[in-house]
Amino acid sequence: MKYIAIVLGSLLLFTSCDNDLDQFPPKQIEASNLADFTGVLNAAYHYQTGTPTPLAVMGDFRADNMLMDEEPYPAFDRFNSDLAGGDLVEQFFRPFYSNLYKSILSANNIINNSTDPDEIAEAQFLRGLSYFKLVKVFGDVTVNLSESPDVSDTSVLVRQPASEVYNSVIIPDLQAAISGLDNSGLASGRASQIAARGFLGKVYMYRGDYGAAATQLAAVISGATAAGISLEGDFANVVADGNSEIIFATLRSTSVPDEYDPATEFPGWFTGGDTKSLTPLDPDLVAAFDAVAGDVVDAGIGDIRRALTIDEALSIGVKYPGGLEQDWIELRLTDVILLYAEALNETGSSAEDVLDLLDPIRTRAGLTPLDDAIINTPALVAQAIQDERRLELAFEGHRWFDLVRTGTVDAEIGETVSSDYNVFPIPNSEILASDGVISQNPGY
Repeated sequence: MKYIAIVLGSLLLFTSCDNDLDQFPPKQIEASNLADFTGVLNAAYHYQTGTPTPLAVMGDFRADNMLMDEEPYPAFDRFNSDLAGGDLVEQFFRPFYSNLYKSILSANNIINNSTDPDEIAEAQFLRGLSYFKLVKVFGDVTVNLSESPDVSDTSVLVRQPASEVYNSVIIPDLQAAISGLDNSGLASGRASQIAARGFLGKVYMYRGDYGAAATQLAAVISGATAAGISLEGDFANVVADGNSEIIFATLRSTSVPDEYDPATEFPGWFTGGDTKSLTPLDPDLVAAFDAVAGDVVDAGIGDIRRALTIDEALSIGVKYPGGLEQDWIELRLTDVILLYAEALNETGSSAEDVLDLLDPIRTRAGLTPLDDAIINTPALVAQAIQDERRLELAFEGHRWFDLVRTGTVDAEIGETVSSDYNVFPIPNSEILASDGVISQNPGY
């Protein structure tokens, strides 16, 4: 049979230790013979390293924060079928797609075969997170909850509606992780209860269930101190490895090769370290910083985030000083606070109560508090939160997904964009290998 796609081709993990899809670190091969799943769990974490650079590029270069220079890469700013070109797919979408499914297969092995409740809870967290990333990027996706699916049954390849993936996999997995985890994994970069709760709150935001989101996000904020999480006092530290805001990060190290093969990792894309984008800074992001110039406490300093995020003279981003050692922060406390403010605004809280949540973030940035006598409607508050998210979270892979989630793509991008291009193209290799059982997204 021909339809062993990359997603299911990863089953070779369990049958051939010489295959290029072997899990890292090494482990026993046959799931039925495993007594120790430590290596499998480590592999599930390790495969997440294939996602930071694709997410960074999709989140900021697709949006109005960053630009590409050299063809075919400017396709990220063209809302048509060009983005499905071979070079782009192979460099960004295919490694993202295949590594997440390999992480899922590893997680499935643990969930279905381990007897260790802690391992199972971590695996549920990673599987829920992996499917959340896949749905954000591709929409409908193939669902596999087995470590060894029957590849002769093509139905296992059919893409499932995103809503069903949320309801049957992502939300239950994160709920189970909340029940099964404590916060002891925070210090070591592993799954934790507070991270699972934070991601569940974010999932509910993507689903438009703002009441449920507010409940989960409030619990993260109220439990942060006990978990050892707090706002960084200096914005210069918010993306530093191991900083106090991190709720969950994908750890990276040059001593352990990650699963993203192309040479330029996400810090390099922002600094112009790749010839495809030597001067990547989008003037629209500069204008966004200009727009808050009247709100600063000290005009001589301005928005503290500006100089720590962009270099206008070189037209680059400078947020990541860590280079190839830089961890990828998947969730930090400021992100949660801003999402919570948004959820409260959507559920009828007063402008004063919502905007008060932004005060510590703005104070750290050297900005004055927002005036609820002026920003006094839900629409104005929503825009203020979105503007704050853009400047605070620039280059952290959020911007495009925020625009899609809030339905503001057209308004912010400045053109009418078909909803087909809210998601990205399925790698063509998957479609071909499945004899077309896996379908392409409309528009590509």
